[in-house]
Amino acid sequence: MFEVGDYVVHGTHGVCRVEAVQEMDLAGTGSSRMYYTLVPLYTSGSKLFVPIEGGKVVTRSVMTKKEARKLLEEWDEIETLWIENDKKREEIYKEALRSCDSRQWVKLIKTSYQRNQTRIKNGKKATTSDERYLHMAEEHLFGELAIPFEMSKGEAENYFISQLREKEAVC
Repeated sequence: MFEVGDYVVHGTHGVCRVEAVQEMDLAGTGSSRMYYTLVPLYTSGSKLFVPIEGGKVVTRSVMTKKEARKLLEEWDEIETLWIENDKKREEIYKEALRSCDSRQWVKLIKTSYQRNQTRIKNGKKATTSDERYLHMAEEHLFGELAIPFEMSKGEAENYFISQLREKEAVC
């Protein structure tokens, strides 16, 4: 169970802060249920009311610094989601985003980036779909990484990319 003030990753909403844990009446049923009130960090003015048990959307703790460093170390070993069929690839991208799993986001980022580079090298534009899902995955990943490193999302992105480049230079 999460506590007030905890940071969590919730579905496609990204990083949220737990604002309250409270019992709420279920309209017209005469029963109640425990809910988290979540405030998305990167979407102003919104609140989410999420059931503590039995929710259909994944809610998990934000990764720790140690977990984030491990993700960086394993970046090269994380496979891509390479799928030729555009419709199937888009469905896999959607699943990766909904999974609320940072490793799945890395797979999506690597796949989209590689596809875009290949297309550009072949004189084609990056696809709108790849660009859109790449952006969403980066928003989720760097938004989460910002929390354990106590940085802004932009600083986390710059830091993480610089670490990847340093790692490439060493290899």
